[in-house]
Amino acid sequence: MPLPADRFFDPDPAQRQVARQLYQSVANLPLICPHGHIDPSMLADPDYSFGSPVDLFIIPDHYVFRMLYSQGIQLEQLGISPFSASPVLLPEEKEVRHRRAWQIFADLFHLFRGTPTGIWLTHELSEVFGVNDPLTSGSAMPIYDQISEKLASPEYRPRTLFKRFNIEVLCTTDAATDTLEQHAILRASGWRGRLRPTFRPDRVVNLDDPGWRENIALLSSLSRIDVHDFHSYIAAIENRRWFFKQMDAAATDHGVITPFTIELSSAEADAIFQRALKGKPRKGDAVRFTGHMLIEMARMSTEDGLVMQLHPGSFRNHNSWLYVTYGADKGADIPVATEYTRSLRPLLAKYGNDPRFTLIVFTLDETTYARELAPLAGHYPAVKLGPPWWFYDSLNGMRRYFDQVIETAGLYNTAGFNDDTRAFCSIPARHDLWRRAACNWLAGLVVRHILLEAEAFEMAADCATGLARRAYRL
Repeated sequence: MPLPADRFFDPDPAQRQVARQLYQSVANLPLICPHGHIDPSMLADPDYSFGSPVDLFIIPDHYVFRMLYSQGIQLEQLGISPFSASPVLLPEEKEVRHRRAWQIFADLFHLFRGTPTGIWLTHELSEVFGVNDPLTSGSAMPIYDQISEKLASPEYRPRTLFKRFNIEVLCTTDAATDTLEQHAILRASGWRGRLRPTFRPDRVVNLDDPGWRENIALLSSLSRIDVHDFHSYIAAIENRRWFFKQMDAAATDHGVITPFTIELSSAEADAIFQRALKGKPRKGDAVRFTGHMLIEMARMSTEDGLVMQLHPGSFRNHNSWLYVTYGADKGADIPVATEYTRSLRPLLAKYGNDPRFTLIVFTLDETTYARELAPLAGHYPAVKLGPPWWFYDSLNGMRRYFDQVIETAGLYNTAGFNDDTRAFCSIPARHDLWRRAACNWLAGLVVRHILLEAEAFEMAADCATGLARRAYRL
């Protein structure tokens, strides 16, 4: 059965009516996707196939398999191989395994009730694949076959879906040492869709990354700069940023455990860098070095115009056994308490008032919304707040965001919405949820006579597209 037209709107008839009208005004606006983790090879290859329903819905989506894992389902049962296993399977063997994985997924689909993942999955099945029956143990195989048939057709190639989803621009997230080969192939192909890279330097900045020294060697090779001290290191990073800018990058992205910033002297920065190059860092070096580099990255943004995104507060790979066995991004990243007011002050003291600089800050600690982040964004010209992120990219997370942030920061000191997804077909579902949540919030302000209807319509359009376009200069 089709999804209810008024889903997620308030049960109060007056608010629901206004929310419906607001939503209808923005429902068909294009999707602006300034931050996400889609693999660019999907779009570089015009004949790219998503594979099986398991390849599409389960294997790349940590939101899905972390829930199943929490109930005792082993990742191998879901088609995810450990490092020690050979990933090469005969087609018939893969089909058998994937059907088994899909059956498990269907048997346990009730686990996603009331979760944002459940909302996204239901939207994808219904709106993208035309599945009108609930996914249950009994319907698992017919639905698997229905999706498989569609995935084999040209209408379900990524480029075709990109156009169908009405995506205006999609930004990927790419390591500083990425050659951006797939982006180059796409540009040379003449395809008219807009795919833009994002510069993410974490693996050449965070000294505690296991492959830091190897990545420094790669940075040196790609930039053609002999990275042997802090000065040459900065030059190499500036070189890579310039390359990304030439490839149409709009932003940088920085994943850190804490937003701590500190300005070091050139001598201290070089001393830390030299110790790390020799594999002999001291306790505290990594924290101080990353804190200093965040300020350096802000300085570079004032010069090259790249918008700076900051994503702190995730304890990565909390499940050590899972990380060693399967690798990163397996659903074991856990939020930690985060402090922004003191941590960001050194950076904002230098660049928070600079009109050339934009810093978009995200959080996994909702207690900071009203206490720290909204006041910071409501004061510093350079600071904007990113939308609810990761665990809070949900209907209730969005409600809390609007309630806690807007009264202090105002809507126009936020950066709109981004989907932040690895699951390509979830993009329209995530944007639809945001638009409905935003319109319902605005409708509540209208019926309480805080906003005029005309103001609410303007704000709805800005929530859908305008804020993100302006914040990321897209």
